[in-house]
Amino acid sequence: MPRSTSRGEGDASLLESAGERRLVIGGDRPIRISAGHRLLHHDGKCSRPHGHNYEIAVEVTGTLGEEGWVVDKGDVTDVVDAWDHRFLVERGDPLVEAFDASGDGESLVVLDHPPTAEVMGALLEERLRESFPDTVSDVSVSVRETGELCATY
Repeated sequence: MPRSTSRGEGDASLLESAGERRLVIGGDRPIRISAGHRLLHHDGKCSRPHGHNYEIAVEVTGTLGEEGWVVDKGDVTDVVDAWDHRFLVERGDPLVEAFDASGDGESLVVLDHPPTAEVMGALLEERLRESFPDTVSDVSVSVRETGELCATY
């Protein structure tokens, strides 16, 4: 009959010997957020304010911490959820002043770049990296804007 070990009897060696592991959040069931945006310097219809139901997946690679995971799923969803039901605009967009004047300035997320799916993915990766421990070696974010458009890194 196999012998079970109690917590502490070999946990350290298991965590150390596990090597790098990959955690996928939102693979089969994406994290969903609703957000509006517009592309200020675009010649087409995306220059008009509109919104999407974004689907986001995150892959995190790193070693297991004392808790037994690479990162806490809640830490990932906290970063992503900060953009849920917000309006994303590029710095300098006149909508910033309009939102502020209407009292809805807190509804805005002002970015230094156009709020495309590609930029959103890169910024989410950066913000996740900043919030993760040093045991994380890689972060990859996929942002699906529509059924036809998905930006992955």
